[in-house]
Amino acid sequence: MAASQVVRRIICCDKIAKPVGPYNHAVIVNGTVYVAGMIGMNKDGQLVDGGVKAQAEQTLENIKAVLETAGCTCNNVVKTTVLLADIKDYATVNSVYTNYFPPQYAPARAAYQVATLPKNALVEIEAVAVLGDIVDQ
Repeated sequence: MAASQVVRRIICCDKIAKPVGPYNHAVIVNGTVYVAGMIGMNKDGQLVDGGVKAQAEQTLENIKAVLETAGCTCNNVVKTTVLLADIKDYATVNSVYTNYFPPQYAPARAAYQVATLPKNALVEIEAVAVLGDIVDQ
């Protein structure tokens, strides 16, 4: 392979619903895993019942499944973006988020309120992770 070539690996996770648009669950380039925005859909493609807390839990379970398919875990995540239908749900989503990303090792993050999300979801989260063993300093 020439030095200027970059290998791109597409990740399609069969443990979660198929994407709702023309995108893949994740793409790996140069050891970096780019996880598409996930919402709280079950494997059948339906939003889970139970409000924002249940949707946040399902969203993060979906991300976890994609990361495992890519060959890493939530511990490998270095950046997330959280999109909320209502910023008032920030604390509720955080209460679920910290179960996956303990504060002392939490990734960098941005959070925004948006007008609408796919399927009228209440929360969407995208993630960036790195492959390999993580050493915290």
